[in-house]
Amino acid sequence: MSTLRKRLHCVRLSSMFMLAFSLSFAASAAPPPASQTSQTSQTSQTSQAVRAVNAVNAVGNEVALYAMGMIGIGYRFGGKKPEAGLDCSGMVSYIFKRAADLRVQGSAADIARQGQEIEPDELRAGDLVFFNTLNRMFSHVGIYIGDRRFVHAPSSNGKVRIDSLDNSYYAQRYHMARSYFN
Repeated sequence: MSTLRKRLHCVRLSSMFMLAFSLSFAASAAPPPASQTSQTSQTSQTSQAVRAVNAVNAVGNEVALYAMGMIGIGYRFGGKKPEAGLDCSGMVSYIFKRAADLRVQGSAADIARQGQEIEPDELRAGDLVFFNTLNRMFSHVGIYIGDRRFVHAPSSNGKVRIDSLDNSYYAQRYHMARSYFN
């Protein structure tokens, strides 16, 4: 098994574990016993909302885990496959298709036209963060993984890596975040 296949296999196993954990958390949000009938309707709606949020989080977690599996893959301008190298938008397209069965294509600017704009304090795993790195809006994109960190394929250093939104370079160039799982 090639190194890339081994890495993807590990990511899938980790993703299945995270999905199982998320589903068990959702199951723990079951409605109260029938003896509390006056609150049953409200609790049922709350439980449905919790399950919906957990399902969204599970997809975002899958995307984030898959992205972490790409760390170390080489950079290539216009790259769309890990075997040949990835650029930022190619990495996002590749991961979203495989981890979430969602098609996002084109440049970072094209991808930014999709999804729903969110505030930085609303970021969840799997959301996309956009930057102005070439003196034009939406010239770079990364996948948010939590704790103010994101995975991206920068041309500098030539490999997919994790960086922080607090890194002075990216903090000055941050433009917007978008969610694709609402």
